[in-house]
Amino acid sequence: MWIAGNGEQDGQLLKFTKDGKFVLQIGHPGAQTNSSDTSRLGRPANMMVDDAAQEIFVADGYFNHRVIVFDSETGAFKRMWGAYGKPPTDNQMAAYDPSAAPSPQFGNPVHCVKLARDGFVYVCDRVNDRIQVFRKDGTFVKEFVVEKNTRANGSVWDLDLFPDEKETWLINADGANNEVRTLNRDTGEIVGVFGRNGRNAGEFHWVHNLAIDSRGNIFTTEVDTGKRAQKFLLRGDMVLRKRTATQ
Repeated sequence: MWIAGNGEQDGQLLKFTKDGKFVLQIGHPGAQTNSSDTSRLGRPANMMVDDAAQEIFVADGYFNHRVIVFDSETGAFKRMWGAYGKPPTDNQMAAYDPSAAPSPQFGNPVHCVKLARDGFVYVCDRVNDRIQVFRKDGTFVKEFVVEKNTRANGSVWDLDLFPDEKETWLINADGANNEVRTLNRDTGEIVGVFGRNGRNAGEFHWVHNLAIDSRGNIFTTEVDTGKRAQKFLLRGDMVLRKRTATQ
């Protein structure tokens, strides 16, 4: 189990066993530094472990502007990258403008990182309304712009992959528009949407994170004054990948 912090001086990940035994610390708290510092993080937002490679990929974060990868067993730094696979920088970028050219660097926060079974890495560049796709070595593959006219906090808050055999769909939580949408993972095309702004069941106030279980049911959480979790049941005739007891 991995825990990150979002306090003003948080720059670390903590690893525990499931029964709460402390195992490993990556980085350390203290004054924030910059996106070239590999000894600590910058208010990391999200992480995902590649068990086979024994690597942890970190969306770093609310202060820094990068994806950074460490050895998940030793904590040793492996590699990092910014938008388009370039070296990360902390150069001040102009505020997002849907009519302008895409930003050459990640905005704040770099809010999620997700690994697909076929080796692609999906990164939430939240305020720039885009999902960038990479190979595990940081090679840029492509990007999808989602709800391009969204300003403020942006449209791409979190992602998860649908649990069919090919992980055909990306499920996107959008806390600015308060929707959860389904995207074609190959093209980024929006093929379904549910939710709207509100406080009733099935509505959202700042939907911040989501997760999908093996049956395709979706769990969402809301921040600010939302302060709740909701569960949405899969309805339809999609065939899910059969999972073994160990998966």
